[in-house]
Amino acid sequence: MKLTTRSRYGTRMLLDIAMHGSEQPVSIKDIAQRQGISVKYLEKLIRVLRKAGYITSTLGAHGGYQLAHKAEDIPVGDVVYALEEMEAPVECDEENPCCPRMAVCLTRTIWGEAAKAMYRKLNTFTLADLMRDASLCPKNACNISPHATH
Repeated sequence: MKLTTRSRYGTRMLLDIAMHGSEQPVSIKDIAQRQGISVKYLEKLIRVLRKAGYITSTLGAHGGYQLAHKAEDIPVGDVVYALEEMEAPVECDEENPCCPRMAVCLTRTIWGEAAKAMYRKLNTFTLADLMRDASLCPKNACNISPHATH
């Protein structure tokens, strides 16, 4: 299954906030610069992630964004689920009967099961796991403060 740019960039943004926002809020401009993602695109992701309860914002000259929960309490699968516009790899499922062949479709069930399996696997990782597990991080990307899990 192919994840959307929203999921990839949103997860990167949350990791950036986790790594740099433990002591003070992280500005959207700093995130954009470090991640190579436009401020405009990050603003869209911020709306989704704030609504889902993953980040908080602080206004003012030293304002920005911080995680709403500890990094070890944020499962990656839940983040991806919040960022994806649809939860299944196909548009038709039990909750969205849009296909005229739905009643006789022999493959519909496997697509839904595949999506569930993907989210279950992604939920075995938290943001903290991604931050500290050297096998999941590019060389030197995980050299961060141990206090960056808030």
